[in-house]
Amino acid sequence: MQVKLALPKGNLLSPTSVLLQNAGLEPSGYDEEYRSYRPQCHGFPDLFLKVFHEKDIPIQVAIGNYDLGICGRYWVEELLAKYPSSALVKVLDLRYGKSSLCMASSKSVKLKSIKDLEAKVGTIHIATEYPNLAESFALSLRLRRFSIFPVWGAADVYPPENADLALISLAAGSPLDQRLFSVSSILSSSAVLIAHRNSWQSKDLSSLLERLHAAANVKEATSESAESQEDRTKESRSGSLRQDADIRLGLPDGHQQEPTLEFLGKAGITIQDRVADPRRPGINIKGASAKVIRPQDMPLQVANRNFDLAITGEDWLYDHLYRFPSSPVTELLKLGFGKVRIVAVVSNKLPVDSPQGLRQLLRNGSLSALRIASEYTNVADKYARDNHLSPYRLIPTWGASEAFLPEDADLLIENVQTGQTLAQHDLKIIDTIFQSSACLICNANPPGDSAQLRRMDRIIQTLQQAINEN
Repeated sequence: MQVKLALPKGNLLSPTSVLLQNAGLEPSGYDEEYRSYRPQCHGFPDLFLKVFHEKDIPIQVAIGNYDLGICGRYWVEELLAKYPSSALVKVLDLRYGKSSLCMASSKSVKLKSIKDLEAKVGTIHIATEYPNLAESFALSLRLRRFSIFPVWGAADVYPPENADLALISLAAGSPLDQRLFSVSSILSSSAVLIAHRNSWQSKDLSSLLERLHAAANVKEATSESAESQEDRTKESRSGSLRQDADIRLGLPDGHQQEPTLEFLGKAGITIQDRVADPRRPGINIKGASAKVIRPQDMPLQVANRNFDLAITGEDWLYDHLYRFPSSPVTELLKLGFGKVRIVAVVSNKLPVDSPQGLRQLLRNGSLSALRIASEYTNVADKYARDNHLSPYRLIPTWGASEAFLPEDADLLIENVQTGQTLAQHDLKIIDTIFQSSACLICNANPPGDSAQLRRMDRIIQTLQQAINEN
């Protein structure tokens, strides 16, 4: 009897690897230097292991693709907050990866307590990666009016300019951002072992669970509570908040950050104080401020006028526009770096080399429904409809998407530069959907202030000149 266990990448990878070793499972290929999404388990021959982004694991277990999974408790609670009848069983607290979910506000505004939230007039805007938990929090307080602003990450950078509150996770021992104040501790979390309800009831998991339980008990628990964490964050050093400027420029974090800074440097635009203030660095343009957020969030932020100009990828711009065709976001400049292809990918084991081949498999019944995994859910949806790949089911992912093929998806919509990573995972490209590079975007409805327009025009012209010179 095969048992399937979903394992996390990221911060939980190392302690989970230690747990598996202590449990005598003898995994190979699951460590900080791992190169495979399918580690081998030598101490439990019937155990199949697969590595996912942590946020994907509760979903994979809930739909029955995996019998067991290990992830942070907050991702389990995030799923259950929206789908309380999901087929998830919380089996074991593994006692590592301790963190807490904290509702935070800016020290510069008068939202220091639950009473302040309840008394606030007008809409309370909450930015978070955990929209379902944020909504549950707001409903539990019976807030008069609130708006949840889902983001891909870096929610702590949004208050106070773009949100009143941010629901964020804090690893044990990590201080809250110096500009933020903890209004409430929502949830204490650690790594948990979860199971699919049917597997829990029908499969004999006792031997594996005994090993994991024994291994979890030998791990040293952190004694610090959420309350002591909150007390320490209140003592963190305070700092002055940079005042909002006339022109707000959004810059990307992650792998796009360095090429963006290099391009801006060639244009004579210097980004300063990155070590002291990585999310709100200084900029040598009078009347402008910069904020660093996820490129995935840029189009929606610009559409909502939280930024006047932003640098993101055309892939995320198109994904936004496919979902919101009437969005006011428009592309101003192609910046020429960050070039990738958005491609359709299948396993080499699938006997197709084109979308027409997939369509034929659906017609002859070889595939009952096409499972499409992607971070670009709207691009994937449009691609399936344009190519008549029906019936199909979209599987949203949050990274490590190539791990889904072939067991948990049939088709992947992904970005590639060289395609070498796909080849290493025995995958092949069957179609190129479009080419993408970094771009400058803005709201098509210009600001009414003429001084703002002039400053925006100067920045655009400066970047255009840098493009012409490259």
